[in-house]
Amino acid sequence: MMMHSMSDHTAGGLGVGVLPFDGMGIYEQPRPRLVFKMPRVVPDQKSKFENDELFRRLSRESEVKYTGYRDRPIEERQVRFQNGCREGHTEIAFAATGTNLQLVFGVSSGNFAGDPRECDFDKEHGKVHLKSHLIMNGVCVTWRGWIDLERLDGVGCLEYDEERAAEEDALLRDQIERYNRRVQEIEDKHRAYRTGGVQAPHLNHHHHHHHHGHHAHLGVPGTGPAVDPHLNHRQDPEMEVRLRAY
Repeated sequence: MMMHSMSDHTAGGLGVGVLPFDGMGIYEQPRPRLVFKMPRVVPDQKSKFENDELFRRLSRESEVKYTGYRDRPIEERQVRFQNGCREGHTEIAFAATGTNLQLVFGVSSGNFAGDPRECDFDKEHGKVHLKSHLIMNGVCVTWRGWIDLERLDGVGCLEYDEERAAEEDALLRDQIERYNRRVQEIEDKHRAYRTGGVQAPHLNHHHHHHHHGHHAHLGVPGTGPAVDPHLNHRQDPEMEVRLRAY
């Protein structure tokens, strides 16, 4: 199932589509970030498919209906349904549960070779047999069924997709491994930073005394105490007058 959605934001009530704002400045260097993408699948897909009540109901063959262009005449919907199937997509719903699915198959599913069995108008007269692979609620499944070309209803069900579930499980394990490795690297850097920071105050303290002692001789006889090197904007009044006169 491929569901692509884009939020349309209005500007000034004019209905202008605005893309999300990218806060990174033009000259700002990208900072390293720890990003964990939401997993596409759950850890134990098969168990969820077999025990989840919704999956158990949808795994039994039941009535389905084409849901596209409901406000259009039946003749137009029939044409649009067939055109959509030939393009590799359609929208159906399970009548019993009201579960809506957007099915993608053939070339549109990313299989450039295109499997003709995923959209077959020739298998049975007056019907189209469809097969679509999707991830639903974190589980890899296959929708299989047929739709009557005139009534725009039919029968379908969900099946557990063993092959694609194994592929997604491997991707999930790799993603978790890379995330844990990245977390470990960040923790090691923080630990090294904290360990190195223990000696920093002693070095700074020694440098401060040496620095202060060096500048203790900057005082001018007869003009009061020495100038504080850390407050360079506070100058001796007499010196300031001489500078202005110069």
